Amino acid sequence: MRHIISVLVENEFGVLARVAGLFSGRAFNIESLSVAETLDPTVSRITLVTRGDDQVLAQVEKQLEKLVPVIKVTDFVDTAHVERELVLIKVAADEKTRSEFLNVVDIFRAKIVDVSRRSYIVEATGAEEKVNALIELLKPIGINEIVRTGKVAMFRGTETFTIDGNDKERAA
Repeated sequence: MRHIISVLVENEFGVLARVAGLFSGRAFNIESLSVAETLDPTVSRITLVTRGDDQVLAQVEKQLEKLVPVIKVTDFVDTAHVERELVLIKVAADEKTRSEFLNVVDIFRAKIVDVSRRSYIVEATGAEEKVNALIELLKPIGINEIVRTGKVAMFRGTETFTIDGNDKERAA
């Protein structure tokens, strides 16, 4: 089963390696990984996507919670959430394919962020399915390079994934 896991950690040297080490030590592949500071610059959020047995992954989550720099762990499985991914795609440009390329970019509400004589770079944000569909339509035109950010996720509605009073005491 696919899991999107969000981990709030103290923003310090080596934390990402320790978190990733827990997954690799149990033979879980991390499919995507995104890390950035939160509103509090002393706290970062790690968002990772992995696949695996629910029971074993629950054990990994419990072990994550025991790491000193880890403040809070949440698995987005079975919760209402929004997930997105950013992709940059460099596409070969010539006079024959330019109009087709521009139509595809328009349909997906993507943005052209760079233009040169021989290529375009397009930026798109959306669900994994949207990003994959855009890539499939651009392949026949001529993709030179792709860079993807990996998923980020956030709870829908008023539920938040922030540090509450008890978590803040632990982080202090």
